[in-house]
Amino acid sequence: MLRTNTCGELSKKELKKKVSLCGWVHSRRDHGGVIFIDLRDRYGLTQIVFDPSHNKEVHKMADKLRREDVIQAKGAVRSRTKGMANPKLKTGEIEVIVSELKVFNKSEVPPIEIDDRKPSGEDTRMKYRYLDLRRPSVQEKFVIRHKTMQVAREFLSARDFLEIETPMLIKPTPEGARDYIVPSRVHPGKFYSLPQSPQLYKQILMVAGFDRYFQFPRCLRDEDLRSDRQPEHTQLDVEMCFAEQEDIFELTEELMEQIFKKVLNVKLKTPFLRMTYDESMLRYGNDKPDLRFGLELKDVTSIVKGGEFKVFKEVAKNKGIVKGILVPRGGEFSRKKIDTYLDYARSCGAGGMVWMKVSKGVLESNVAKFFSEKIQKELIKTLGAKEGDMIFLVGDSVKVTNGTLSRVRQRLGQELNLINEKEFNFCIITDFPLFEWNSDEEKWDPMHHIFTAPREGDLKYLEKDPSKVYGQLYDLVLNGTELYSGSIRNSNVEIQERMMKVIGMSKEEAKDKFGFLLEAYRYGGPVHAGFGLGFDRLVALMCGTEDIREVIAFPKSKSAENLMDGCPLVVDQKELKEVHIELNDFAKKSLNKK
Repeated sequence: MLRTNTCGELSKKELKKKVSLCGWVHSRRDHGGVIFIDLRDRYGLTQIVFDPSHNKEVHKMADKLRREDVIQAKGAVRSRTKGMANPKLKTGEIEVIVSELKVFNKSEVPPIEIDDRKPSGEDTRMKYRYLDLRRPSVQEKFVIRHKTMQVAREFLSARDFLEIETPMLIKPTPEGARDYIVPSRVHPGKFYSLPQSPQLYKQILMVAGFDRYFQFPRCLRDEDLRSDRQPEHTQLDVEMCFAEQEDIFELTEELMEQIFKKVLNVKLKTPFLRMTYDESMLRYGNDKPDLRFGLELKDVTSIVKGGEFKVFKEVAKNKGIVKGILVPRGGEFSRKKIDTYLDYARSCGAGGMVWMKVSKGVLESNVAKFFSEKIQKELIKTLGAKEGDMIFLVGDSVKVTNGTLSRVRQRLGQELNLINEKEFNFCIITDFPLFEWNSDEEKWDPMHHIFTAPREGDLKYLEKDPSKVYGQLYDLVLNGTELYSGSIRNSNVEIQERMMKVIGMSKEEAKDKFGFLLEAYRYGGPVHAGFGLGFDRLVALMCGTEDIREVIAFPKSKSAENLMDGCPLVVDQKELKEVHIELNDFAKKSLNKK
């Protein structure tokens, strides 16, 4: 090796030791002719010293060193001058007086800062990702990612799970997003699909008798991007035979306990809170509640429908709901601040939002006159409001009311500083509806995926009223972010065919799309369950961010482009011809514009 030590390990134990260090010039200081350089590698920083009284030639070479030059420095370890120690560094008590210097490569002036003091814009960071990845704060995220993956592997392997890879070139299967497709050169006109998840293949592995499976698959989905979505992401995929929901929950809790303890030295509170989908929607307006703060929603439809406010009376008449949320000390809000929340509610889809503040035991606002004193006191009691507090009310369809107030709640939690950013609060949401009504196409769709087992007691409603059928579905949620969805799989072919009929899928279509799985189950399919955990999301939250691009080495931009390597790229006509593809006029015009 060209180095005897890394830049993050030397201490007073190595005083007078001859060492060789390699790395990047992180910073340079010239103090009275003596040059001090912080040398950086992945492991840390070490101060190296070039003193002309020690070695003139080496000092002369060092005078030409600039940021990000790659060098090798040989010398002796010594204590720093009294009063100059840096307690923030592991190597802060020592320095290396350099006797030999070798410059491997010079660097041009970097277009972004490497020391985290001046963060660059997103596009610049992505274009020069190889420089961005040198930043210590970024590298630390990948250390956490690596450790998390290793802990998970060790944990699952110790419990007889086998790591098995599933194919990347597969048969297209509908899973909620568009597939990326790959043309076949040897089968003209035919295409493979890149997997959105290994869902069908891990179920096949259970039919094959492997009993317990896991892998870290790459999943690819052609969908609109946001901070927690990328065209390709990594899952921790787990499946096990003869398991009930409680087995999955216990496995999940133990796995998360191990990860957070060994990687972050954080002790989680277990068991995780369990909550049904209906309860979560009632109390928080969504199925992935952030439990780090309160501000629960309250259904007040039965209270306000007795008032004279026409909007709420109409909502109740049309089977909508009116919900309220408490705003602690909201009575201190300026009218301008109140208006920002009202505008935000409208941007979330609501027609409007009502506000009233508590003053001397009653409510005050321009709409308070529409509610009797009795109704006002009931609202105050139901919402737990006190003097100086405020309440927000939204009345609309169930979907709009819940969606709006859940987002208002999250904004209040952030702006009122109610959220402890260092807290990790898990919960498990259970008993999801198996189907949801698609009003645009006037048909039933599966809420998660069609291979979920219904609750046995709900099978009687399958054809009569699908809205009453709940699935053995469960989600793991952390701080308001869904980490995984899972279920007890439906391994009964007869029930599976009935469910497909509910969503309007014929036997012929089912056979065409899922025939190989349905056929496999005819040869003895075991009861099995599992989940697919968003590994990037988990690591991002562990690192204190919600943006998964921060924990993916080479992410795509919001427009699904890699600004560093320039992909997607134009493919040569010869290559297109080899895979039997011809661009249509729209594609040609699009390329000509660029």
